[in-house]
Amino acid sequence: MDTTLLVLSLVFGFYMTWNIGANDVANAMGTSVGSKALTLKKAVILAAILEFAGAFLVGSEVSETIQSGILDLSAFAFNPTILALGMISALLGTGIWLQIASYFGWPVSTTHSIVGALFGFGLVIAGPATIYWSKIYYIALSWILSPLIGATISYLVFSIIQRRIFYSATPVRAIRKLAPIFVFFAFLIFGLGLFAGGIKTLHLNFKFLPALGLSIILGVLAALFSGLFLKVRARVSTVDEVEKQQVDYQLLRGLNKSIKHLRRAKTMTIGELQSDVSSMLKKLSLAAHDAKKKMNLQVTSIQHSEVERIFVFLQIISACFVAFAHGANDVANAIGPMAAIISILKHKTIAVTAQMPLWLLALGGAGIVVGLMTWGWRVIETVGRKITDLTPSRGFAAEISAAATILLASKLGLPISTTHTLIGAVLGVGLARGISALNIGVLKDIAAAWVVTIPAGAIFTIFTYFILKSIFI
Repeated sequence: MDTTLLVLSLVFGFYMTWNIGANDVANAMGTSVGSKALTLKKAVILAAILEFAGAFLVGSEVSETIQSGILDLSAFAFNPTILALGMISALLGTGIWLQIASYFGWPVSTTHSIVGALFGFGLVIAGPATIYWSKIYYIALSWILSPLIGATISYLVFSIIQRRIFYSATPVRAIRKLAPIFVFFAFLIFGLGLFAGGIKTLHLNFKFLPALGLSIILGVLAALFSGLFLKVRARVSTVDEVEKQQVDYQLLRGLNKSIKHLRRAKTMTIGELQSDVSSMLKKLSLAAHDAKKKMNLQVTSIQHSEVERIFVFLQIISACFVAFAHGANDVANAIGPMAAIISILKHKTIAVTAQMPLWLLALGGAGIVVGLMTWGWRVIETVGRKITDLTPSRGFAAEISAAATILLASKLGLPISTTHTLIGAVLGVGLARGISALNIGVLKDIAAAWVVTIPAGAIFTIFTYFILKSIFI
């Protein structure tokens, strides 16, 4: 029986990680695809690499919270097999709900699903005393705070981008000055998320100050590289811009010369001829005014297009960080219960924290990648295109804000919802442009799906548990 349960736990665990990839991949790459910074194919390849890296390198820290921080495991000491069945049921029940949500393109929270599953199992099988209510309240508070923090940071970041770049008289010059600063802070956040506290998987331990130093060095090097890159790019892009402006300038110069000659001719004519010259002068003056206005608009349009092209590169960087952060946080939703099941079946006892084998982290990362490559496009459509109109600059603001929130939570061992965080960040960007920039109807549907997710995870898990219990006990 133990062998059968072990196989079921691995199969159902992989199935759940597949669904994590299918649903939550939108949190990592939805904004990049929606803003057209990345094609769907490139987003899938990039996310696959970073999702796996995040799951393998940092995923063990949140897994400890999932496997032993929700339920009082000692309540199942009289029969550890019941807990193993409950964990297996949680994996399958959560996977079923996530697959339903992914099919309809609903960006639900896998963290909500697994916590709801464990909560429902513990409540029905062992009673309210089994639940660590303080931990539930702590996690529930994080679900509220994470979108608020994400929205606040993204609102501030995009407000700075608007004020310092798009409202500037020289937006291209402004982005070339600010881009290395953005890159520095992006790599600083990533470095702190990776190094602070160490990388347990690789047995590397860093205290805060060394981690901060490594992160600063990483940020400085990335900023210097980005500055050199923008200088090279400036030589290429400026040529086309200058040529376009020269054509418009020559047209305007020709019109102004004609106006000057007509004004001189007007003073030298009388009668009907003077009236004809005046009419021609009026038409040419209007044409010159329109040409000047058009030229200014074209110059502004060219500059803003160049700004957005630069933000494409910045958004790709931020998308990588979100993918890494997502893999680090959400792989725990599946491998936490899997680690607990393996420990129970191996030792016939319940440990407060089970050892996290490297192969289990690798399995979780692989499942996320497979799910992302197969069904990930379904939820990307919702997050990337239906909440608000996204451009690379807006996508960058949302993603860098979400990455900062998620990586911080991963290091604290707090299983926040990446869905809540990124949706909150996208919401913050939309609010910076005004409430009319948001699709309120889509936001209401997403909020409703969030509410349904917790009871759905619990119901599917309880139903699955009683089926498995009738078979194995």
